[in-house]
Order: sequence, then structure tokens, then C-alpha cells
Amino acid sequence: MNVQGWLLILLFTALVAALARPMGAWLFALYAGRRTPLHPVLGPLERLLYTAGGIDPAREQSWRGYAVAMLMFNLAGILLLYALLRLQDVLPLNPQGFDAVPGHLAFATAISFVTNTNWQSYGGETTMSHLVQMLGFTVQNFLSAATGIALAFALVRGFARREATGIGNYWADLTRITLYLLLPASLAYAIFLMASGVPQTLAGSVTATTVEGASQTIALGPVASQLAIKMFGTNGGGFFNANSAHPFENPTDLVNFVQMLSIFATGAGLTWMFGKAVGNTRQGWAILAAMLVLFIAGTTVTYRAEAAGNPIHQALGVDAADGNMEGKETRFGIAASALFAVVTTAASCGAVNAMHGSFTPIGGMIPLLNMQLGEIIIGGVGAGLYGILLFAILAVFVAGLMVGRSPEYVGKKIEAREVKLAVLAITILPLMILGCTAIASVTGAGLAGPLAKGPHGFSEILYAFTSAVANNGSAFAGLTANTRFYDALLGVAMFAGRFFVILPMLAIAGSLAAKRFTPPSAGSFPTTGPLWVAMLVGLILILGGLTFLPALALGPGAGQAAMISGQLY
Repeated sequence: MNVQGWLLILLFTALVAALARPMGAWLFALYAGRRTPLHPVLGPLERLLYTAGGIDPAREQSWRGYAVAMLMFNLAGILLLYALLRLQDVLPLNPQGFDAVPGHLAFATAISFVTNTNWQSYGGETTMSHLVQMLGFTVQNFLSAATGIALAFALVRGFARREATGIGNYWADLTRITLYLLLPASLAYAIFLMASGVPQTLAGSVTATTVEGASQTIALGPVASQLAIKMFGTNGGGFFNANSAHPFENPTDLVNFVQMLSIFATGAGLTWMFGKAVGNTRQGWAILAAMLVLFIAGTTVTYRAEAAGNPIHQALGVDAADGNMEGKETRFGIAASALFAVVTTAASCGAVNAMHGSFTPIGGMIPLLNMQLGEIIIGGVGAGLYGILLFAILAVFVAGLMVGRSPEYVGKKIEAREVKLAVLAITILPLMILGCTAIASVTGAGLAGPLAKGPHGFSEILYAFTSAVANNGSAFAGLTANTRFYDALLGVAMFAGRFFVILPMLAIAGSLAAKRFTPPSAGSFPTTGPLWVAMLVGLILILGGLTFLPALALGPGAGQAAMISGQLY
């Protein structure tokens, strides 16, 4: 560890906190349906889309209506993307002449991009045509991100409204978020990326002569346009197999830093928007504070573990001075790589600038734990906010038991229905993660996937299903996942991890919206101060620890013990 590394982490954290209010103000305008400076330009297009779709943006939907619209739209997206992948070989903009994507891979990939997971069991530049990258993946990057933010809007309306039957209009939310946030931000971001050296072309490749005189074919394509929304929309699927470790996706230190900021920008802004919507911005700051406490703790552990290095390597004189540089880009180093790993797994992004499987066991455990907690540490766009609000419901329920009265949160009584639904939504993740990991760990098809043996091989399986269910998409990169077994099971895991959490969350939104406002009293548990932040953080860690500690002990825990003892496997 060094001072420069800590300054990088502190600067990043400070900028995330500083972005919360301006991003939140813009998001609140979209949440409330207010005009923005972009309305004179994009307003006519918005109205045209409503007319073409037969949509009345003022028509409120119940939570069931909102859920049905969201599900039907996303199911249609899965079918369309699946068809695009299967027909790739006969469609245009395929300069490399790639074949149609096999059925099992198309199944997993279609679900992956529609659920904002972007898990990739393939090399992008060697498998997917430009048309698939643009019309398939980039489009779904926008739509899945907009869906996540829209769902956060719906839950916030549940807390903010009083005796209401509606929680908004999915079609209006989806349109406004895409038009007034994701498109303009991604356009500006893509221009910055192109100016920094990221390619944006329809050419398939270029041939270069190396210094040894050999000929090398370098893949090209419309990279900047996909990269922008990949990061800003916390999607994570890379145009290239090496993802953000590839110099065409991440050419400079400045681009690397901006990429990390863009992953957290919207998630941080949504916390301020929540506080503004419920009439008390301190509520939003308290949520952000809890997120940042978990983030700083995770970053500290990961950075320390990677800077300490591997004692087995040190005994060979490999990394005694530099720490664990295995699997990392020398142009970024340990601090920026550790920070990127925590950022991308604290959010549901999944982009990587280093091999997570090459981290030390404890260093690799923190990205794993970030996802197992539900990716509520800033989290994916929208998903992070509604995820941590589910934990807030449970925390305030526990607080209500402590003070001996009915629990309340931001003016709404939390009753048995909300608690049961929150528990149901939170339970989906461990049920799917541990269940799928168990299946893969005892079947021949599952055990054929890991590259490594022993604890690290188990960690590869655990990480894959954690990433899939948490809709993250990153991997330890040692698992051969492009098989019928893994594509099928990962596809089911990604679908359940997205939509089986959303449905009870929307039911909570509908239930809360119908309630009256309950003003705080002397017996109310305060939910804006340090005590509340500590309680929320503690509940998240206790639930995560109790649920996943045995699996983590078998994987990273056993791996760390083996590393310290000098055991190889």
C-alpha cells in the first residue's frame, strides 16, 4: 500500500458523494415528470413515442399493472435478442462472417443482457457481429438500465404517496429515463471515449505489423457507443473478451477513473432523489452513508490483501515489493485494480480491469461478498436503491421491536405484509446462489467447468452463480461456462435473480402507497442519524454473514489458509 493508492480511493469516494445531489436533482425531475432543459429538443420525440405506442403517460398503474407491463416488455426483449443471435449468420453487419450463436449460448446471453447481468460465456470480438453488438446488446443495455431506474421510481412512490392506488406508469418512466438521462449522458460519454482513443467504426478489423515483422489482426468495431452505456447503465458486458482490461476499452488512467465514477453516478444520485421524494433529504444521505461505509470497508480489505501479496510468490522472489500483480494491468497497478474490482461488484456492473480469479483469496472474497449482499452498496442503476430499501424495511422492523412500538419508516407504518414480502425478496438470492452452486458442485457437468482444483475451483463455481443471481456478470474467469449445463443453469439463475426480487418489491410499493402518512413521534426510531446507519450496516452484514459464511469458508477462507501455509493445489 502507498499514499498514492489511498489518495485515489479517497478522491473517488469524495467525488461519488459530491455527484449525489446534482445527479439526484436530475433524477427527481424525471421521477416527478417535470420539465428539464432537454425537453424543448426531446419533448416532441417523447410525445411521438407515446402516440405511436398508444400510451397515456398520465394514466397510473397499480403495482400489478406496472409489473405486468415490465414483465411483458422484458420477455419480448429476451425473445427478440434470442432470435437476433440465432440468425446472426444471415443478417447484415457481420464483416467477420461469424456463424449463428448456438441455442444454449443464445438462451443464456439473451437473458443476460435483458436482466442487466451481461454475463458472457464467449469472447465478444470472436463471436458476435456488429449488428448483434449494436442492435442487440447496446439496445438492451439502455432498456435494462432504464427498467432498473423505473422500478426504483415505483418503490419510492410507494413511500412518498399517501392513500394512492397507483405507483406510476412503466411506459412513461421507461421513456423519460431513456430519453432524458441515458441517451444524452451516453452520447457525451461516447464522444469523450472516442477522443481518448476508444474505437467507433463499422470496420471488422485492421492488420498491423509488429516490431518483429509479424502480421497481427486487431479486432475493431462500434466500441465507444456500447462502452458508454455499459458503464453508465451498470451493465458490464464488454465488446472485447478482456473487457475493461483491453486497451481499446480502457486506454488511459483518466478513462479508467471516469469509468469507475460513471458506474456509481446514477446509484448515488438515486439516494438523494429518494430523500427529496419523501420530503427529507437526510433520509437519502443516511442511505448513501450506509452504502459508503460498506464500500470503504470492502475497498480497504481488498487493497490491503492485494498489496500484501502472496507469500508463496514472495518466497520465490516474485512480488515481495509490488504486492500481488498477477492478473493485473501494469498501467493501472494494485490500487486502481482493487478499487475497480470493488466498484464493479458493489454495483451490478461486472466490467473488470483485472482478473478477479488472480486476486488473493481474501482480495477475491470481497467482490464475491459485495454481490452476495445483493449489490446494495450503491448497486446497479435502480436495483441498488430498491435493494437497500428492502433491508431498511427489515432494519426498521427490528428497531420497532427494540422501542416497543409499530415500526415506521419515512412516515409509513411497516406491517407484517411488508416484512414478509421483504424477506421473500431478500431470500431469493441465497436460495438461488447456494442452490445452483450445490447442484454444480456435485454433478459431473458442473465439476467439469472449473479450471482450478480445491478451494479455488469451488470459488469459481460459487462466484459464477453469485454473479448471475446478483445480475452482475463478472467472473473468476477460470470457469468454462459455455456448455449446455452452465448456460441453462446460469440463464435460470439470472432470470430469477432479477424478476423474482422485483415482483415482491413492487407488491411492497403498492402496499405502502395505499397507506396513510404517519408523522414521527417521540417513540419513533430515528432513521437519519449515525445510529440508524450503524444498525442498517449491521443488519446487512449479519444477514450476509449468517447466510454465506459456510460457503465463503469453503472457498476463499480455505484458499487463504492454504496460501498462508504454502500449500499448492
